[in-house]
Amino acid sequence: LTPISSPKHIIMTVNAGFIPASHWTQATEVGGGRLIGEACHFVDLLRFLIGYPIKLAKAFAIDKQDDQVTINLEFSDGSVGVIHYLANGNKAFPKERLEIFTAGKIIVVDNFRKMKAYGFKNFKKLNLWRQDKGQANCVKAFLEGLKAGQSPIEFDELVEVHQVCIDLYNQIKS
Repeated sequence: LTPISSPKHIIMTVNAGFIPASHWTQATEVGGGRLIGEACHFVDLLRFLIGYPIKLAKAFAIDKQDDQVTINLEFSDGSVGVIHYLANGNKAFPKERLEIFTAGKIIVVDNFRKMKAYGFKNFKKLNLWRQDKGQANCVKAFLEGLKAGQSPIEFDELVEVHQVCIDLYNQIKS
């Protein structure tokens, strides 16, 4: 697909599933909690897909729980992203759904296996046999970066996403 330079609206819904409060991933000092330990990857994904810095980030949570949170992101190019990271859903719904709206086009990805496109001339859908969240390509890019002496992701971008996630966590807990 050809990159689209128009601002985008992205909705990422993560039907994460319930994990008891006693689980190590829920402990801030051990697993970082679900926002710092898991939802952060979706902030990073939207930052990558948009390709511009995050200008504003706001979190809304039920009962200050970081596993039942909606994150609103505004990007410097005018794009908007929403992440619904939820542990109160039903397993029958896709675990991860990504929807991108831009320039009269829509892309919907379910569970990183099925993609449907609307408004593209030569592309309608893609179905994979296996889920592909990009981990293999990530490890490959990291190892190639080590060999070349550089990170596949700009350091400033890593710091930016990290700081945004800490700020979001603090918004929820305060």
